Amino acid sequence: MSESLEKYIRAIPDFPKLGIIFRDITPALLEPKVFRELCDSLYKHCKGKPIDKVAAVESRGFIFASVLAYKMGIGFIPMRKPGKLPWKTIYEKYSLEYGEAAIEMHIDAVSKGDRILILDDLLATGGTAAAAARLIERQGGIVQELAFLIELEGLGGRNNLKGRTVYSLMRF
Repeated sequence: MSESLEKYIRAIPDFPKLGIIFRDITPALLEPKVFRELCDSLYKHCKGKPIDKVAAVESRGFIFASVLAYKMGIGFIPMRKPGKLPWKTIYEKYSLEYGEAAIEMHIDAVSKGDRILILDDLLATGGTAAAAARLIERQGGIVQELAFLIELEGLGGRNNLKGRTVYSLMRF
């Protein structure tokens, strides 16, 4: 990155609950040059890798995963909160640093042998990413890599994804 991404990440204390520091990427999205550099950096990292589809968990992961899928000429798999996808789904529960949640994807989003990149804006505890990986693998897909814009090192997310290839553009 030609500019420090850190200055475009807003730290919001006590959101969504007391004791959590939320890392807001909105300022980076508002700056066209920074947004372009983020997308281009992810593309450079993934270009030429054996990836058939990009999966992302709503909502900020969608922003970058859809751009990456477009640039790579591959499919995009949206993973959403329960009840948000319109067709038959499978779901996976997981723990967050501030509670529990679940994600769903359409049952036909992944075919056996599909090589999938999971992309999200932030790696915290790894719960969401691990749940996304389990969903893909349950449908016969292969998780090639998990990629993130930001990794919060102190929360141990990388440790919770042991045995998987993890990439992050920047770490806090």
